[in-house]
Parts: sequence; structure tokens; C-alpha cells
Amino acid sequence: MNILIIDAQGGGIGRALVSGVRQALPDAVVTAVGANSAAATAMLKAGAHHAATGENPVIVGCRTADVIAGPIGIVIADALFGEITPAMAAAVGQSRAKRVLIPASHCGTVVAGTENKPVGWLVQEAVREIAEIGKTLL
Repeated sequence: MNILIIDAQGGGIGRALVSGVRQALPDAVVTAVGANSAAATAMLKAGAHHAATGENPVIVGCRTADVIAGPIGIVIADALFGEITPAMAAAVGQSRAKRVLIPASHCGTVVAGTENKPVGWLVQEAVREIAEIGKTLL
């Protein structure tokens, strides 16, 4: 199973996702793509098998991923302080992969009907969802 984790800014959400996914699905291949080098480095240090930075790695990674995870901003052009390009958002949105998105409100988007939970709790829920998806794919 190929899991693509995308993050921006400091990579904190991505770092937590990588760590949780590696524990929950030890046989999965985790690729991390940061919109910047700080995010990519944080996810690599958390245990990602591969890491890259920028628009083209997101586009390429979305082609082969079974699951794509990250903050909700990864599907919104110009989100995360402009780090998510329109091409990145389109690649995530058009991918055949299952998407597990964390409703982080700091990207200028509010998802109605979601509770304001701590990021750690949201990451745990995302990892649980990814693990459930993994059971169906393995």
C-alpha cells in the first residue's frame, strides 16, 4: 500500500501523520511531500520512506498513491499561506486515491459540522481511517 502524506508550513500535521501511519501500518510505503523543505524534512525525520519538496512531487505522487493524507488545505488552491498551488490541489483532487483530510481551520476554510478538536486528536482519527482503508486494500 502506498500512502502519500502532503503538508506545508512546518510540517507538524504531516510529521504526526507519518509517525502514526508507520505504527498502524508498518508494511505500508509512506512517501512525504512538503510544499517546502521544512515540511519535507519534518516528515522524513518522523519516518517517511521517501520525501520530496514542491509541486511536481505532489503531482507525481498522486498518480500512484492508494491513500493521500494531509490538512484539508491540500485540496484548495492557494491554501496554507499560498504554498498549495492550483496544480497541487488539482492533482490531489483528481487522484484515484482515497483522501483522508484533516479539517485544520488555519488554512482559511471552515468545514461546517465539524467540532473544533485538538490537532493531535484529529491526526489520531485520520490514522484510524487510513488503517481501516489499509485493511481493505491489503
